[in-house]
Amino acid sequence: MIIEPRMRGFICLTSHPKGCEQNVKNQIKYIKSKGPINGPKKVLVIGASTGFGMASRITSAFGSDAATIGVFFEKPPVQGRPGSPGWYNSAAFENEAKKEGLYAKSINGDAFSNEIKKQTLDLIKADLGQIDLVIYSLASPVRVHPVTGVMHRSVLKPIGSTYTNKTVDFHTGIVSEISIEPCQGDDIENTVAVMGGEDWAMWIDVLKAENLLAKGATTVAYSYIGPSLTEAVYRKGTIGRAKDHLEATAFAITDSLKSLEGKAFVSVNKALVTQASSAIPVIPLYISLLYKIMKEEGIHEGCIEQIQRLFYDRLYTGEEIPTDDKGRIRIDDWEMSAEVQEKIAILWEEATSEALPEIGDLQGYKQDFLNLFGFGFEGVDYLTDANEMVGVSSII
Repeated sequence: MIIEPRMRGFICLTSHPKGCEQNVKNQIKYIKSKGPINGPKKVLVIGASTGFGMASRITSAFGSDAATIGVFFEKPPVQGRPGSPGWYNSAAFENEAKKEGLYAKSINGDAFSNEIKKQTLDLIKADLGQIDLVIYSLASPVRVHPVTGVMHRSVLKPIGSTYTNKTVDFHTGIVSEISIEPCQGDDIENTVAVMGGEDWAMWIDVLKAENLLAKGATTVAYSYIGPSLTEAVYRKGTIGRAKDHLEATAFAITDSLKSLEGKAFVSVNKALVTQASSAIPVIPLYISLLYKIMKEEGIHEGCIEQIQRLFYDRLYTGEEIPTDDKGRIRIDDWEMSAEVQEKIAILWEEATSEALPEIGDLQGYKQDFLNLFGFGFEGVDYLTDANEMVGVSSII
């Protein structure tokens, strides 16, 4: 079938298997170009199919020759209807790993559930024995609690008062003002339940209980802080409370891993175009301005560049892992430099529908958004029939 991008608001309803394959191959090529990493050998990636999770799996496998198990919740294709991009990413990753003799197996299901945790534990026991790196990169808006059965939904809202600022419709380029009403009721608690650290801790607890963590094992979860421009709706909003909980959980997990000499870290990553960030008001405009500045200064990074730098310059240098005063790894350092943020603050005041094409990189934003779904890649003929019925070879 001919597959074209079909949009509904901030969501693309289709994905292209060949484009997703090209995306994965491009990331693998980048990792190989940077040379080997003296890194992990047996890796579990929870949330492994897109974004930072997929980049972590690629970096582990093709940078460190690691065996990887990926856990994700993706939609397989049916005849005449493409699967989700994460499904095709995972299929491409496993094909490339197989070519190089690398162990790669996947589990498709709700990572919050006890059932998927048990399947993962059984697979580790059968095939790998112990894990030396656990990456936690889940990005779900909903969580059914495995103990209580309660469904929690996260919200992106300010706390206490209405937040008003500029935003852009990245499809049209129109800059407008938007207001977001403050959270109510159980919004904070629900957001923390979904996006905080409880599930991360549950994963580490069951892995440790089953003796599946190697001595000196490391676990890393991903977070974001962002600039003062967005803090009222992000870091000081409901999601910020969840991120605070995630960061506190890192210390609790480190305490629990003392007997193994293991450690937990939160890595604060830069702002990037993701399915989630595209739906967050204000963020697309901020990213458009950020991309313009960072590309001009030669310091722009996508997911794969960020994770390669995390592994090579932070996690696996053979020295103590550098952190900020709150114990966090900072690979948002280039984004959050005073020079970059000062430039953004100036451009923010100038940002209008008319000015944005000149002062921002909305085209780069659109390109990255399309790339998420396998569209817009050089070397892919989007006018020819694509086989949507691609399987993930070693899915459990």
